[in-house]
Amino acid sequence: MKIDLKKYHAVIFDLDGTLVDSMWIWKDIDIEYLLKHNCQFPANLQSEIEGMSTTEVALYFKERFNIKDDVAAIKAEWLDMARDYYASRIGLKKGVRSFLEKLVGENIKMAIGTSNFKDLATLVLQSNQIDHYFGTLRTACEFERGKPHPDIFLGVAAELDVKPQHCLVFEDTRAGVQAARSAGMDVIAIADDLSRPYRAELAREALYYLEDFTPLL
Repeated sequence: MKIDLKKYHAVIFDLDGTLVDSMWIWKDIDIEYLLKHNCQFPANLQSEIEGMSTTEVALYFKERFNIKDDVAAIKAEWLDMARDYYASRIGLKKGVRSFLEKLVGENIKMAIGTSNFKDLATLVLQSNQIDHYFGTLRTACEFERGKPHPDIFLGVAAELDVKPQHCLVFEDTRAGVQAARSAGMDVIAIADDLSRPYRAELAREALYYLEDFTPLL
Protein backbone atom coordinates (compact mmCIF):
# COMPACT_ATOMS: atom_id res chain seq x y z
CA MET A 1 0.00 0.00 0.00
CA LYS A 2 1.33 3.43 -0.91
CA ILE A 3 0.39 6.73 0.65
CA ASP A 4 1.65 10.08 -0.62
CA LEU A 5 3.49 11.39 2.43
CA LYS A 6 4.75 14.44 0.55
CA LYS A 7 1.37 16.16 1.02
CA TYR A 8 1.87 16.14 4.80
CA HIS A 9 4.13 18.42 6.81
CA ALA A 10 3.42 16.70 10.13
CA VAL A 11 2.21 13.36 11.45
CA ILE A 12 0.46 13.29 14.83
CA PHE A 13 0.19 10.00 16.69
CA ASP A 14 -2.11 8.91 19.43
CA LEU A 15 -0.14 6.76 21.86
CA ASP A 16 -2.05 3.95 23.59
CA GLY A 17 -3.42 1.38 21.16
CA THR A 18 -1.81 3.20 18.24
CA LEU A 19 1.96 3.37 18.71
CA VAL A 20 2.13 1.04 21.71
CA ASP A 21 0.17 -2.05 22.74
CA SER A 22 -1.11 -0.84 26.10
CA MET A 23 -4.89 -0.55 26.10
CA TRP A 24 -5.32 -3.88 27.91
CA ILE A 25 -3.50 -2.44 30.91
CA TRP A 26 -6.15 0.19 31.51
CA LYS A 27 -8.98 -2.30 31.64
CA ASP A 28 -7.04 -4.28 34.24
CA ILE A 29 -6.30 -1.12 36.22
CA ASP A 30 -9.94 -0.03 36.10
CA ILE A 31 -11.09 -3.44 37.37
CA GLU A 32 -8.52 -3.44 40.18
CA TYR A 33 -9.30 0.16 41.14
CA LEU A 34 -13.07 -0.38 41.28
CA LEU A 35 -12.72 -3.59 43.29
CA LYS A 36 -10.55 -1.72 45.77
CA HIS A 37 -13.36 0.81 46.14
CA ASN A 38 -16.04 -1.91 46.39
CA CYS A 39 -17.52 -1.21 42.97
CA GLN A 40 -18.38 -3.55 40.10
CA PHE A 41 -16.75 -3.12 36.69
CA PRO A 42 -19.48 -2.26 34.13
CA ALA A 43 -19.22 -4.05 30.78
CA ASN A 44 -19.65 -0.78 28.88
CA LEU A 45 -17.08 1.23 30.84
CA GLN A 46 -14.34 1.31 28.19
CA SER A 47 -16.68 2.61 25.50
CA GLU A 48 -18.11 5.20 27.90
CA ILE A 49 -14.72 6.75 28.69
CA GLU A 50 -13.17 6.38 25.21
CA GLY A 51 -11.12 9.42 24.28
CA MET A 52 -11.59 11.27 27.58
CA SER A 53 -8.66 13.00 29.25
CA THR A 54 -7.47 11.53 32.55
CA THR A 55 -9.16 14.41 34.38
CA GLU A 56 -12.45 13.76 32.58
CA VAL A 57 -12.24 10.05 33.39
CA ALA A 58 -11.50 10.78 37.05
CA LEU A 59 -14.55 13.06 37.22
CA TYR A 60 -16.63 10.35 35.53
CA PHE A 61 -15.48 7.74 38.07
CA LYS A 62 -16.10 10.09 40.98
CA GLU A 63 -19.67 10.78 39.89
CA ARG A 64 -20.68 7.36 38.57
CA PHE A 65 -19.13 5.26 41.33
CA ASN A 66 -19.43 7.79 44.17
CA ILE A 67 -15.68 7.78 44.81
CA LYS A 68 -14.87 9.85 47.88
CA ASP A 69 -11.34 10.83 46.81
CA ASP A 70 -10.87 14.06 44.91
CA VAL A 71 -9.88 14.07 41.25
CA ALA A 72 -6.19 14.66 41.98
CA ALA A 73 -6.08 11.67 44.34
CA ILE A 74 -7.85 9.41 41.85
CA LYS A 75 -5.38 10.35 39.11
CA ALA A 76 -2.41 9.89 41.44
CA GLU A 77 -3.56 6.37 42.33
CA TRP A 78 -3.97 5.41 38.66
CA LEU A 79 -0.55 6.86 37.84
CA ASP A 80 1.07 4.84 40.61
CA MET A 81 -0.67 1.64 39.46
CA ALA A 82 0.42 2.08 35.83
CA ARG A 83 3.99 3.36 36.20
CA ASP A 84 5.74 -0.03 36.29
CA TYR A 85 3.89 -1.24 33.19
CA TYR A 86 4.88 1.82 31.19
CA ALA A 87 8.49 1.70 32.33
CA SER A 88 9.19 -1.86 31.21
CA ARG A 89 6.26 -4.00 30.01
CA ILE A 90 4.79 -2.27 26.96
CA GLY A 91 6.05 -2.77 23.43
CA LEU A 92 5.56 -1.03 20.10
CA LYS A 93 2.97 -1.96 17.52
CA LYS A 94 4.43 -3.83 14.55
CA GLY A 95 6.25 -1.61 12.05
CA VAL A 96 6.29 1.52 14.23
CA ARG A 97 10.05 2.04 14.42
CA SER A 98 10.56 1.55 10.68
CA PHE A 99 7.72 3.92 9.87
CA LEU A 100 9.15 6.61 12.14
CA GLU A 101 12.47 6.25 10.33
CA LYS A 102 10.64 6.60 7.02
CA LEU A 103 9.11 9.87 8.21
CA VAL A 104 12.56 11.11 9.22
CA GLY A 105 13.70 10.40 5.67
CA GLU A 106 10.78 12.43 4.33
CA ASN A 107 11.64 15.33 6.69
CA ILE A 108 8.16 15.22 8.22
CA LYS A 109 7.57 16.57 11.73
CA MET A 110 6.23 14.13 14.32
CA ALA A 111 4.24 14.65 17.50
CA ILE A 112 2.18 12.82 20.12
CA GLY A 113 -1.38 13.78 21.07
CA THR A 114 -2.54 11.47 23.87
CA SER A 115 -5.27 11.20 26.48
CA ASN A 116 -2.78 9.55 28.86
CA PHE A 117 -0.64 11.05 31.63
CA LYS A 118 2.43 12.87 30.32
CA ASP A 119 4.65 10.99 32.80
CA LEU A 120 3.50 7.62 31.48
CA ALA A 121 3.74 8.69 27.86
CA THR A 122 7.32 9.86 28.41
CA LEU A 123 8.20 6.62 30.22
CA VAL A 124 6.97 4.32 27.46
CA LEU A 125 8.54 6.39 24.68
CA GLN A 126 11.87 6.32 26.49
CA SER A 127 11.69 2.62 27.37
CA ASN A 128 11.12 1.81 23.69
CA GLN A 129 13.81 4.31 22.64
CA ILE A 130 11.61 6.34 20.30
CA ASP A 131 11.22 9.55 22.33
CA HIS A 132 13.75 11.38 20.15
CA TYR A 133 11.49 11.20 17.10
CA PHE A 134 8.85 13.55 18.51
CA GLY A 135 9.16 17.31 18.65
CA THR A 136 5.97 17.71 20.67
CA LEU A 137 4.13 15.65 23.27
CA ARG A 138 0.78 17.02 24.43
CA THR A 139 -1.93 15.47 26.60
CA ALA A 140 -5.67 16.04 26.51
CA CYS A 141 -5.54 17.42 30.07
CA GLU A 142 -3.68 20.43 28.70
CA PHE A 143 -6.76 21.46 26.70
CA GLU A 144 -10.30 22.42 27.63
CA ARG A 145 -11.87 19.37 26.00
CA GLY A 146 -10.66 15.83 25.35
CA LYS A 147 -11.35 13.66 22.33
CA PRO A 148 -13.70 13.45 20.35
CA HIS A 149 -13.26 17.25 20.35
CA PRO A 150 -10.45 18.47 18.08
CA ASP A 151 -8.69 20.64 20.67
CA ILE A 152 -5.61 18.47 21.21
CA PHE A 153 -4.87 17.96 17.52
CA LEU A 154 -5.39 21.63 16.70
CA GLY A 155 -3.13 22.55 19.61
CA VAL A 156 -0.39 20.19 18.46
CA ALA A 157 -0.60 21.49 14.88
CA ALA A 158 -0.32 25.07 16.11
CA GLU A 159 2.72 24.19 18.21
CA LEU A 160 4.33 22.56 15.17
CA ASP A 161 3.34 25.58 13.04
CA VAL A 162 1.60 23.31 10.52
CA LYS A 163 -1.87 23.91 9.08
CA PRO A 164 -4.45 21.21 9.92
CA GLN A 165 -4.91 20.22 6.28
CA HIS A 166 -1.21 19.35 6.12
CA CYS A 167 -1.39 16.99 9.12
CA LEU A 168 -1.93 13.22 9.12
CA VAL A 169 -3.19 11.59 12.32
CA PHE A 170 -2.92 7.97 13.46
CA GLU A 171 -5.58 6.82 15.92
CA ASP A 172 -7.13 3.60 17.24
CA THR A 173 -10.46 4.78 18.71
CA ARG A 174 -13.70 6.21 17.38
CA ALA A 175 -13.27 9.29 19.57
CA GLY A 176 -9.76 9.85 18.26
CA VAL A 177 -10.76 9.45 14.62
CA GLN A 178 -13.65 11.86 15.15
CA ALA A 179 -11.33 14.38 16.83
CA ALA A 180 -8.90 14.28 13.90
CA ARG A 181 -11.66 14.67 11.33
CA SER A 182 -13.19 17.55 13.30
CA ALA A 183 -9.76 19.20 13.23
CA GLY A 184 -9.77 19.02 9.43
CA MET A 185 -6.99 16.44 9.31
CA ASP A 186 -6.60 13.17 7.43
CA VAL A 187 -6.62 10.14 9.73
CA ILE A 188 -5.59 6.51 9.48
CA ALA A 189 -7.05 4.04 11.98
CA ILE A 190 -4.81 1.39 13.57
CA ALA A 191 -6.42 -1.81 14.83
CA ASP A 192 -6.45 -2.59 18.54
CA ASP A 193 -8.23 -5.34 20.45
CA LEU A 194 -10.40 -2.96 22.47
CA SER A 195 -11.60 -1.03 19.42
CA ARG A 196 -11.93 -4.05 17.12
CA PRO A 197 -15.73 -4.31 17.68
CA TYR A 198 -15.97 -0.91 15.94
CA ARG A 199 -13.82 -1.92 12.98
CA ALA A 200 -16.51 -1.19 10.38
CA GLU A 201 -17.09 2.31 11.74
CA LEU A 202 -13.38 3.07 11.94
CA ALA A 203 -12.82 1.81 8.39
CA ARG A 204 -15.67 4.00 7.17
CA GLU A 205 -14.52 7.18 8.92
CA ALA A 206 -10.75 6.93 8.35
CA LEU A 207 -8.73 6.99 5.14
CA TYR A 208 -7.57 3.45 5.89
CA TYR A 209 -7.99 0.87 8.63
CA LEU A 210 -4.72 -1.03 9.17
CA GLU A 211 -3.77 -3.92 11.44
CA ASP A 212 -0.35 -2.32 12.02
CA PHE A 213 2.18 -0.02 10.34
CA THR A 214 3.82 -2.55 8.03
CA PRO A 215 1.64 -1.76 4.97
CA LEU A 216 3.06 1.78 5.07
CA LEU A 217 6.70 0.72 4.78
